Amino acid sequence: MQDLRIKKSAEILVNHSVKAKKGELIKINAGYSAAPLVLECARLILKNGAIPLVNTHIPGYEYTFMKNAPDKVLRALPKTTLFEAKNIDGVINIMTFENTKELSGIKPEKMAMHSKALQPLKNYTMKKKWVLFLYPTNGAAQDAKMSLSEYEDFVFGASNLDWTKEAKKMEKVRKLLQKSKEVHILGKETDLRFSVKGRKFVADDGTNNVPGGEVFTSPQEKTTEGHIFYDYPSLYNGRQVDEVRLEFKKGKVVKATASSDEDFLRKTLKTDKGASYLGEWGIGLNNGINKFTGQILFDEKINSSIHLALGQSYAECKGTNKSAIHWDMIKDLRKGGKIYLDSKLSFSNGRWKV
Repeated sequence: MQDLRIKKSAEILVNHSVKAKKGELIKINAGYSAAPLVLECARLILKNGAIPLVNTHIPGYEYTFMKNAPDKVLRALPKTTLFEAKNIDGVINIMTFENTKELSGIKPEKMAMHSKALQPLKNYTMKKKWVLFLYPTNGAAQDAKMSLSEYEDFVFGASNLDWTKEAKKMEKVRKLLQKSKEVHILGKETDLRFSVKGRKFVADDGTNNVPGGEVFTSPQEKTTEGHIFYDYPSLYNGRQVDEVRLEFKKGKVVKATASSDEDFLRKTLKTDKGASYLGEWGIGLNNGINKFTGQILFDEKINSSIHLALGQSYAECKGTNKSAIHWDMIKDLRKGGKIYLDSKLSFSNGRWKV
């Protein structure tokens, strides 16, 4: 018997997120564990008169590739891959983690090299209809310190919402932020300022991320000043960096420390010129997410948290920073955190003044 929650998720991904239409080519990227969801998405895509193109990931392949590929291959982007990206109409990416730490042993330099090579592919994908979803697996459940059953309840509980209603709730915060020009964030070991003048704020209503539940923008690139401490672990490319502290001057990270894997943090910041500048500031607004799970798709939406991403900015927000990385780092503001917009206290201890 099919899990009705999977059917609901497929309906959101196909009909709400990518809005598959007759004649379109919709690609589905997923691991084999997500087969029930892939099949249901394919059925709905076909029902809409569109064509599904399924790409199934084999567990262990990514590690095998990164471990054995010579630099020449890591720097290459196959013409067939780019051709496909140019010709599809939409893509449904279903993350299916069997081992979330699979790439922990890969050198940061190799990861950065491959990320740069994939940048043109990412640029084309961002111009298409796309959505990201995380299928509950034992690997992700272990990171969240839950049983698989508990994790399934968590994932579907945060994802299978009425996103039209959620969008209306988020719009109040988005409008408040859109009117602002200067942001000042205060919290534990944190005093950070930056400008958002002329930038567009976007509410994530389940179109590109499921679950949605955040409002975000791209700060003015060279305006960030001050320092920030990240309460939660910062995860990137299978690596975990704890207690990250960053200091900014004229928009750029001038000092970066961590209690673990500090070398990885610093090397990643040197990926390219844009890696040490902010590409995003986001605010978590999903009431169904109130704890850290080790998966950024959920953690960046923790209600009353903020996240700042180093690297690539969003064109839709009028951001101009370019980078092969986009590393979200999350800070909890529920206890003692404050946000001032144009010198006016607009958020305090987990509550927005709207």
